[in-house]
Amino acid sequence: MTDRALAVVRAGVLTTVQDRGRPGHAHLGVPRSGALDRPAAALVNRLVGNAAGAAVLETTLDGCALRPRAAVTVAVGGAPCPVTVDGRPAAWGAPLEVPAGALLDVGAAVRGVRTYVAVGGGVVVEPVLGSRSTDLLSGLGPPPLSDGAVLPLGDPPGPYARVDAAPQPAPPAELVLRVTPGPRADWFTPEALATFTSRAFRVSAASNRIGLRVEGPALGRARTGELASEGMVLGAVQVPPAGRPVVFLADHPTTGGYPVIGVVRAADLPAAAQAAPGTPVRFTAVRRR
Repeated sequence: MTDRALAVVRAGVLTTVQDRGRPGHAHLGVPRSGALDRPAAALVNRLVGNAAGAAVLETTLDGCALRPRAAVTVAVGGAPCPVTVDGRPAAWGAPLEVPAGALLDVGAAVRGVRTYVAVGGGVVVEPVLGSRSTDLLSGLGPPPLSDGAVLPLGDPPGPYARVDAAPQPAPPAELVLRVTPGPRADWFTPEALATFTSRAFRVSAASNRIGLRVEGPALGRARTGELASEGMVLGAVQVPPAGRPVVFLADHPTTGGYPVIGVVRAADLPAAAQAAPGTPVRFTAVRRR
């Protein structure tokens, strides 16, 4: 019987298994998790013939290296990066045949942060609460990849998309985040509210799957003290006492006690996942829909 699995030769600084996540469990304290750049994950799945929700690998900055135990179809997308098979240059953003035993090397991102690797059949680690996603906050799902790990794969899917290259948005040179003010905008001074939507910030190197942290002017409060802990949603912009906003991403906590000055539109969060440290950030206020 064919051994459909991937051996991890080089795990990279942080490579995790991700799918669409596990929404609907916030009342249990479980974040939704899942791929931060969902359109990129769905595209590489489509390129290899998988369903959009199949589990893929999400790398961070420096890629990974894998050795399949059976011949597989692979697609690499998201943050652009060099791709090689047994040292020979291979396609990024298109289906790629990798023979059994060959070394697939997904290199460091040349722009952006997170690269996605889909394999025909998907990664079929054991699901937890309906998802195979790694959740860095709660610890649910498989651990981040380590050298020597072996990942099982599903059965080969049907025909894959035969394209030379699939169009993908470039990582942002400037990150523009549309934000609906509130629910705790009244905790901030008028000057802070004006600063939030008129001044430039920059992505902090302290950002991770839990939240996009920004550097820039501090947002002063109109109230002292702290809120009682309340529910948090994807895209919530929480402001800790130091005054620097944090945009909550897929592994965010489900409750928090710092005031939320606004909530970023979900459609803008994939770009936030690809914004490298130092990228300029602008928040622009939009009306509640």
